[in-house]
Parts: sequence; C-alpha cells; structure tokens
Amino acid sequence: MSSQPLVRKARPGFHWEGVDVLAYKQDAAAPFRDVTRQVLFDGTSLPTQLRYFEVAPGGWTTLERHEHVHAVMVIRGRGQCLVGDTAYDIGLHDLVSVPPMTWHQFHAAPDEPLGFLCMVTSERDRPQLPAADEARAISRPLRR
Repeated sequence: MSSQPLVRKARPGFHWEGVDVLAYKQDAAAPFRDVTRQVLFDGTSLPTQLRYFEVAPGGWTTLERHEHVHAVMVIRGRGQCLVGDTAYDIGLHDLVSVPPMTWHQFHAAPDEPLGFLCMVTSERDRPQLPAADEARAISRPLRR
C-alpha cells in the first residue's frame, strides 16, 4: 500500500495537500516557457502516474515525443495542442490522446493559464527532441 494519505484535500489555485509544485523540466536543452507540474498519484500500487501541468498565459510545453502514450484532460483554461502535424484548439474538459512516438506540444492562450491532467505509465522513456529545423516545420500549424 502507498504511503500517501487516502484523501488529500484540494487547495485554492489548483494545488493539493502534500503535493509539491515542481519545475516542469531541469534540462535547458528542452525549450519551454512558464510551465509547472505536480505529481498527483505515483507509486508501486498503480502502473500509471497522474500529473497536473499548468502552462501560464502565453506559455508552452516542450515539443517532444516518447515511446509511451499520454492521456490528457484539460481542467483549466484554453489553448492549443499539437499532436502529430495537426494543431487543435482545446478547452475545459477536452480530452487529448497522444499516441507513441508522436510529436506533441501544449500552448496556453495569451490571456489565461492552461491546466491539464496527464496520465502516463509509471515506467517511461526519456523524451526525444527534434532538431531546430525540424522543430520549426513541426510546430508551424500552431498560432503564436
């Protein structure tokens, strides 16, 4: 059984008891702007990890791909996501599926944060980043 309490209360501003607000990434080679993450569920009793990401107004996550899948639900704000070579407008309660080895990126609207739950497998591979010229071509469908 996990050492986490059975109930952790919500706090104002999309925070939870006993859950640290962490830096999105430590790697300077992975470009992003104004993103935080919180690990909500993680442990040996679940084969998945549930995280909350928040992208500040005008911010974006890293353009990357992995061998593992992502299951995403928007729970705050609106923005756009890139999945493969298509950009989608996303908003409250929208669901986003990211298949394996698919380029993806999330952008918050300029006037409000974008917050989303992301479920992934507990055992994951490291993200792969595109080369600079490849990144420009991949992210072209997004409006900035």
